[in-house]
Amino acid sequence: MASDAAPFDNAPIGIFDSGFGGLTVAREIAKELPNESIVYFGDTARCPYGPRSQEEVDGFVQQICAWLVQRGVKMLVIACNTATAAGLEHAQRTFDIPVIGAVEPGARAAARATKNRRVGVIATKGTVESECYPRAIRHIDAGITVFSTATPKFVDIVEQGIRISKGPIEDLTSLASKVYIRPAFQEIAQDYLEPLRRCDVDTLVLGCTHYPMLKALIGGVMGHRVLLVSSAEEMAKDVRDTLARRGQLAAPDNVAVREFFTSSADVEDFQAFGSRVFNQPIARPVHVDLGAL
Repeated sequence: MASDAAPFDNAPIGIFDSGFGGLTVAREIAKELPNESIVYFGDTARCPYGPRSQEEVDGFVQQICAWLVQRGVKMLVIACNTATAAGLEHAQRTFDIPVIGAVEPGARAAARATKNRRVGVIATKGTVESECYPRAIRHIDAGITVFSTATPKFVDIVEQGIRISKGPIEDLTSLASKVYIRPAFQEIAQDYLEPLRRCDVDTLVLGCTHYPMLKALIGGVMGHRVLLVSSAEEMAKDVRDTLARRGQLAAPDNVAVREFFTSSADVEDFQAFGSRVFNQPIARPVHVDLGAL
């Protein structure tokens, strides 16, 4: 007699980013799916991806995905908008497990949320130049007008802010309130965001996985009437839904194992800052030499 028991798959989810930003995605996935094991790779040695060519970043995506697949992951999560824009489709053609990127979940949430059909997108130079967000949003609703702005200094602000702040990051928004509302940071945010404010957008996509840590700073400039859409939260929902549809969620009694790897030689630095972004202590990361990818 066939068993009616739901199928489970306790293999880990593979997640990667150019550095720490993707840990905002890993954090949301761990919160949404606490029984899921995670293998996280932070390519800190080659960060940032934003200024690099699409071809170069696509090559990085292929390398890292292949490395994660060798570690037995059941799904690949590209927790970087620049890497998604450059390499998602190629990765989906190359690997025979689901590959989820950072663009479509955020684009879908923004298209659903906007009331005046005017959506802003802030992202790195590479993501903006790829025009992946306008394409993804207009694919859902061709009547939406999308205004995109490259905000590369926001990544530096996040990295600086983590170093300025002390103690654990219990809440990314409260961290932003305490650390990122500094005159110099405020000025940069004002310069970047004022043109979008004048465009009368009612929804703003945070199109880089570093940016959820700047919600208070960005929200302070944009005003409370503008909804901020975090791709990290939306990606976690996509991961949950995809695994559920495929019968590949971890068993309810599975004890999650979370492993962290970095291309940076400074694993202590990655562990210290990564623990604060992930919102709980992470295991000591393992250094992976780029030649091994």
